[in-house]
Amino acid sequence: MKIFNKASLLLLSLVYLSACAQPAKQKNTKKINMTNTEIITLGSGCFWCTEAIYQRLEGVVKVTSGYSGGFVDNPTYEQVCDKNTGHAEVCQIAFDTTKISLDDILAVFWKTHDPTTPNQQGNDIGPQYRSVVFYNSEHQKLVAEKYKQELTDAKAWEKPIVTTIETFKNFYAAENYHQNYYNNNTNQGYCRYVIGPKLEKFEKVFKNKLKKEGE
Repeated sequence: MKIFNKASLLLLSLVYLSACAQPAKQKNTKKINMTNTEIITLGSGCFWCTEAIYQRLEGVVKVTSGYSGGFVDNPTYEQVCDKNTGHAEVCQIAFDTTKISLDDILAVFWKTHDPTTPNQQGNDIGPQYRSVVFYNSEHQKLVAEKYKQELTDAKAWEKPIVTTIETFKNFYAAENYHQNYYNNNTNQGYCRYVIGPKLEKFEKVFKNKLKKEGE
């Protein structure tokens, strides 16, 4: 079976998407109650993958794909792919702390990508695919650092963890056609051969944390 990377399939995805010039479909458009909502920004490779995973977690109220950690204002996808802006592809995740904990959010983060490959996830290669946690509070920083240290001490992977834990400084939402990508393009090549299998593994491991059908 041919292995696809995101860059090689971008043009194909645009063929599937007349939606590139249209507003992306929103799975849930009701107003979010921010009273018990916390936000964290995570980079774990292609944001299409990260988004699809977190959208399925009970307690996650919104996932926005975008760019963070760079030095260029309002970067485009093409600029980020050129590897000259310093940004990582990330997802900004808003979650209801009465339904899911920060520990659970980070457990999913660590278990659904390889945190030992610098600037790479599978066939997606470049600094935009680096593993990174952008924290919004001292509490988020401490929990992320604790989790990373425990995994390091346990030798969870043969190679050392390269994930960085950084102060959140900026976030720019990605172009409209990147939002809700997997749900809108399930039959696209990258979605079928990369995201689909990844979701299957995730749903088996975290089956008790998934949203119920229709949520």
